[in-house]
Amino acid sequence: MRKYFPVEELARDERFNKITNRDRMRDARTTFDTSNSGATTRSNRLNPDRKDASDAARALMHGIFVGEIQALEGAGRTCWDFTTGDEAPFALKLDMARQCWDEARHVEISVKLAGWMGSEIGQYAENTVLFEAACSRDPVLRLAGVNRALEGLAIDVFTTMREFGELAQDPYLEFCEDWMLADEVTHVKMGSDWLRRITEDDPERRKKALEFQSVVDKLFSYGGTRSDSHESPIGLARRFRELAGFSSEEVDEIAEVSRQAMHERKSAVQAARQAVAEQFAGASTGI
Repeated sequence: MRKYFPVEELARDERFNKITNRDRMRDARTTFDTSNSGATTRSNRLNPDRKDASDAARALMHGIFVGEIQALEGAGRTCWDFTTGDEAPFALKLDMARQCWDEARHVEISVKLAGWMGSEIGQYAENTVLFEAACSRDPVLRLAGVNRALEGLAIDVFTTMREFGELAQDPYLEFCEDWMLADEVTHVKMGSDWLRRITEDDPERRKKALEFQSVVDKLFSYGGTRSDSHESPIGLARRFRELAGFSSEEVDEIAEVSRQAMHERKSAVQAARQAVAEQFAGASTGI
């Protein structure tokens, strides 16, 4: 069987529509206004009181579903792509095999939850950034990009969805998200432990891996979607991240990256609104 399977050849049926992550974030059903619109206080956190709560929850659930598929594919590739012993310890491959089992279960749970919430596969598009992060030829980069960055994001997402299920008094959603959250903490902890063990005597390799993780974290903090601020729909689950092997300094760095992304988003929205206002003013005065 071939090694290093390219993202372009992932098997998908006619229900799936693949787009870039930037295009996905432009979908009005999956984006959130973090500009504040001049308000003094505002919360974009996912909760049942929001007028778009149903669509936002369905979109997030679909994103979880496709993410679980790609996490399964990525962990499976790590089991196969690297030579046992020389490139990847056997125990690491066992952990990745265990993760495959977990991710397969998560896919099934997510499909059932999507149906329970009134949506179906393909209602929202899929981007393949997660699997792309699992295509590196260095297993340490895969651990940093997938297990620590993207599975870390999954901790934030599952915590947010679990809280939403509790507020919405939906015991099915709350229970399933809590169950999957426990698995994600384990997956991130495995990535944290293995990254440190493999790079214990190679600080340059560790530095490169953490830099890659930072790039992926910034990519998925697009527009401040995930941060400590209540202006973000997804909260930063600090306690669970610490249980998964993140230091408080590392969580602070992620929070800062998200804060910067939110500031950039606000500036871009304000600039666009100003340009429209000036254009409208010019047209009304005949200039």
